[in-house]
Amino acid sequence: MTRLVIASGNAGKLREIGLLLQVLDIEVLPQSAFGVPEAEEPHLTFIENALAKARHASRLTGLPALADDSGICVTALGGAPGVISAHYAGEPRSDARNNEKLLAEMQAQADRRAHYHCVLVLVRHANDPQPLIAEGSWHGEILRSPRGEGGFGYDPLFLDFRLGKTGAELPPELKNRVSHRGRALAALLEKLRQSPL
Repeated sequence: MTRLVIASGNAGKLREIGLLLQVLDIEVLPQSAFGVPEAEEPHLTFIENALAKARHASRLTGLPALADDSGICVTALGGAPGVISAHYAGEPRSDARNNEKLLAEMQAQADRRAHYHCVLVLVRHANDPQPLIAEGSWHGEILRSPRGEGGFGYDPLFLDFRLGKTGAELPPELKNRVSHRGRALAALLEKLRQSPL
């Protein structure tokens, strides 16, 4: 079984990625299992941050590494919170405080459109010149109050147009199919089938 380090400490992301990569007989290990500290994320784009995180985890473990950089982009806020979604309301990170801040910022906004965006970068080794890159988006709108108990991050505020449910109201298997991360992982799986680790 191939071992792959996930360059994240986010339990929700680890769970989603682990479930989806099982089909390729890939053992997913969190970077914390190797004592790898979180990488710096100084960049303005999801792709640059994901690449930095993947190279960092691979360099410190000697294993292939997969990093995800994702966030929610709100049209009325010019794409914010974007790459700072996880710490929109500052440190320490808190989903509840992030959601409160987003609701406050959106209070006077009529345009509620938003989308989650995810970029996955997989490097076979730290200096891989051809990393596998996959992206996915999930479109919806920001509600005026939270709904649902599941998911994480902004899921209680994010309404999927087509399904009429928030990310926090969807069962995990359905969320994994329709979400930004699910779509990016499906694209990555296809690339891995064509170019195995």
